[in-house]
Amino acid sequence: MRATHTKIGNCEANCTSNWNSRAIRRILSTGVIGLFLSTAQAYSVDELLPPFGFRWNDSMAHVEAVLHGAKAKITSREKKENRNVWTVEGLLHPGLKRTLFTFKQRALVAVELQYEYPDWSIERYNQRMGEIRKYFDEKYGTGKLVSRSRDTDTDVVQTLVGYQWMVGATMLELFYFSAQHGPLLYRTITVDYKAM
Repeated sequence: MRATHTKIGNCEANCTSNWNSRAIRRILSTGVIGLFLSTAQAYSVDELLPPFGFRWNDSMAHVEAVLHGAKAKITSREKKENRNVWTVEGLLHPGLKRTLFTFKQRALVAVELQYEYPDWSIERYNQRMGEIRKYFDEKYGTGKLVSRSRDTDTDVVQTLVGYQWMVGATMLELFYFSAQHGPLLYRTITVDYKAM
């Protein structure tokens, strides 16, 4: 009878010990997951990554390989001062006309997305600017107005409105530009990602 009582006591001890181990593992794993999520969130707030899955300082060869894989076309390669600027067309995103990739010392330092919507009215452009600005404000804090001008001194009427967000060592800018000469009209929305 005593041996049976010892077996039951051992079983209770083992079950309690196993339960305690599972509880400790659960608490630790929850803590690790919480730490990971808070670190990931802090990382995303401290650094603004370029679009299309690129990273700052990606090499020219890597960017070219990814663009080739996406069937996008590099339509021009220019050398401006100490930078290389590629104009790329064919990246699939609604309204995206072209993308400029800028490299310094053969490493990615800026990406500019240029959107054009030929059939849109000024009201629709204003609405789209408001939507993009609201999205960035909610994600990165209230943007700073860096430009609001309308030039009517020449035959070409030009309008420029721009906002800026600083995120760690990166900058994001949103611009609306229009130029009108009589019946001819050009409008664009640009989103610039820059490593500082």
